[in-house]
Amino acid sequence: MVSERANRTTPFAAMDVLERANRMDDVIHLEVGEPDFETPTAATEAAIAALRAGETGYTSSKGKPELRRAIAAYYDRRYGVDVDPERIIVTSGSSPALLLAFSALVDPGDEVVLTDPHYACYPNFVRQTGGRIATVPLSADDGFRPRVSAFERVLSPETEALLVNSPANPTGAVLDGDTLGELVELADRAGATVISDEVYHGLTYEGEDHTVLEYTDDAFVLDGFSKRFSMTGWRLGWMVAPPDYVDHVNRIAQNTLICAPNFVQSAGVAALESGDDFLAGVRDTYRERRDFLVDAVEDWGMSMGYTPGGAYYLLADVSDLPGDAFDAADFFLEEAGVAMTPGPDFGSNAENCLRVSYANSAEKLAEASDRIQRALTTVETPALD
Repeated sequence: MVSERANRTTPFAAMDVLERANRMDDVIHLEVGEPDFETPTAATEAAIAALRAGETGYTSSKGKPELRRAIAAYYDRRYGVDVDPERIIVTSGSSPALLLAFSALVDPGDEVVLTDPHYACYPNFVRQTGGRIATVPLSADDGFRPRVSAFERVLSPETEALLVNSPANPTGAVLDGDTLGELVELADRAGATVISDEVYHGLTYEGEDHTVLEYTDDAFVLDGFSKRFSMTGWRLGWMVAPPDYVDHVNRIAQNTLICAPNFVQSAGVAALESGDDFLAGVRDTYRERRDFLVDAVEDWGMSMGYTPGGAYYLLADVSDLPGDAFDAADFFLEEAGVAMTPGPDFGSNAENCLRVSYANSAEKLAEASDRIQRALTTVETPALD
């Protein structure tokens, strides 16, 4: 019999849309966070050299020492934070790191606080460990940036973990340092632990990235190479664990993950050592695409009410279109050949929206906009009257 846990695991709508779109011809993909940049050449060459050198066996479950040292050096260089490499556990992407964090921290019945909207997979990770979910509502009027007061109203004595994500998927909202520091203080008072998903760091267009490690050592940090280094298929990420949790997390990793691929870890070292120069041009390009798409959404007659500060997503309100967000996504896929993700996958506060990714070329974004505008001429809505 299929387990209750498996039955309660919901599909990932973005991947469902991708699979459907891949069965069609001439579709522009704005549904997934798949960077269209090439992996840095230094990383690719390092992986090839590692393969030729026979780096194909197991490594420590924590990861290669040289990669953990490179990650520690990154925190020192980028944020001025001293991280002991022994606190770093290398993983096959940031998603396994999130599962490790919940496995080490959450018991059945423990409460985990998420924002709403949130990354679609977060609730399923909580369910895998038997946790309960409480949500903090976010609003486009605030740029989808969380207010500390909203967290205060939600946290309870049963709260074990508080998960934050900045820059955020699906909104692109960026937490400022003062707010992040206040959330750490709030979690401390409540006896809860902060889990900070920082996988979109490096892709911030207004303000600065702040790691939670600037404010505490007693937090879990998740990060990886997929987004900023265009290494989605390489499956390489990491966790920085609180000192008291390192051995526990490592034991779980030994049993469940074994280790991240050996030669891919060598590519990670090279990416980190060459990343600052690589990222400058990437950020400028994404900022230009964001600005184009924000204007385009308004031209489509859809409201946003905010401008994303980072990542490469935005939420477009489609409540003026017939049906719900799933109907809207179906319409644009079938009638315009443009794939976008229905917002309900990201929480109730995104249920009237589509998540639109601008991790695609300017030419493709312009073509997608033209297709959407042509398709909308066939739909009578209040926004188009």
